Amino acid sequence: MRTKSTLLLISLWLFVTAGAQDFKSLTPTPPMGWNSWNYFGKNDINETIIRECIDAIVESGLKDAGYEYVVVDGGWRDTELDADGRLKSHPVKFPHGIKPLVDYAHSKGLKFGVHTVPGTHDCGGDKVGAYNIEEVHINQFIEWGLDFIKVDKCKLDLDCEANCWTEEKTEEVYRKWRKILDEKKSTMVLSISAYKFRDWNSEVCNMSRTTGDISARVSGGAFFTHKSGDKPSDYAPRSVMGIAHKNNLCADFAGSGYWNDPDMLANGDNGLSVAEQESHFALWCVMSAPLFLGNDPRYMLDSDKKIITNKLAIAIDQDPTEQGRYIYSENAVEVWKKNLDNGKSAILIINAGEEAVTNFSPKLEQLGIEDGAKVQDVYSGEKYKLRGTTEFSLKPGACKFILVN
Repeated sequence: MRTKSTLLLISLWLFVTAGAQDFKSLTPTPPMGWNSWNYFGKNDINETIIRECIDAIVESGLKDAGYEYVVVDGGWRDTELDADGRLKSHPVKFPHGIKPLVDYAHSKGLKFGVHTVPGTHDCGGDKVGAYNIEEVHINQFIEWGLDFIKVDKCKLDLDCEANCWTEEKTEEVYRKWRKILDEKKSTMVLSISAYKFRDWNSEVCNMSRTTGDISARVSGGAFFTHKSGDKPSDYAPRSVMGIAHKNNLCADFAGSGYWNDPDMLANGDNGLSVAEQESHFALWCVMSAPLFLGNDPRYMLDSDKKIITNKLAIAIDQDPTEQGRYIYSENAVEVWKKNLDNGKSAILIINAGEEAVTNFSPKLEQLGIEDGAKVQDVYSGEKYKLRGTTEFSLKPGACKFILVN
């Protein structure tokens, strides 16, 4: 009898462990795709635009570059649930529902996801949350054939005088989502937006937000920096650099199917200059971040497209060896590094200041790089040897992104 009990316990343990590992197998490298929020927000999105963006992602070469997930963020839902607690699509903006869009994306070789909320209300106060009816909503997502869900920690009980989202409640709710998804053997990627890193994140989801929202078109325009002091933590919290440094704090925990998410990219017509977009994209690649575009893919400048389809930059992002990190600063210049497979590394040098910098020489000993190492410029393709005497000149917001062989 004892032997049978022991075997039963071992079987249960193996089942739970296998479930935990299975969801991570969905994201061996950081996911890549497009999200509607940064450019369109909640009010300017509809099913026609989504179909056109799906077409543009395929026809422009973004799909071939690796951007495979199409995620509709806020704006797709109605303002209330039906009598059975099921989600309804917005009757004007998404009159045909989500399932036809999923099928259309799949017909084009893409994957599809939506934004949803685990509390009682969405971020706008509509009572459309999944709290205590999680299985009802998850069953809908499975029926629709979704590949990705972004579960955004919006409001929990509008009448709550204090913050209802305690740390205990946050963990309890997100673990419940994981449990239900595992029980149903779901293959949906789970992305959670709970706005800071927690040590249980990697046990629950494939990617999780480590920061607040990055500033983008939807919030008045992206900006690269704005600094109130001399420390890295003094960057404006919604700036590109502020978001990057917040994400850097949990660099040790990325990999093995779980990735820290510093929010969608503010590329394209979101407010950044071309030089700032290069630095922004390079930062996300060095940090092994999920690459979710936040542009309008129907109307891309050649300069914008050239950045986000750079094969070498994307390969650096997709290398699962580690999340790269901030190494040191010298005045306004920052140096970041990501160790790659086979002993290679990526070095990112950024001028985060408001004035041009001339004659900056990286400290090779701090970077663990030998003098005379062979390197390739990620954006220009130029190859040369990096020496302790090598000097770089950088305009404000500009970077040097190099692969060390």
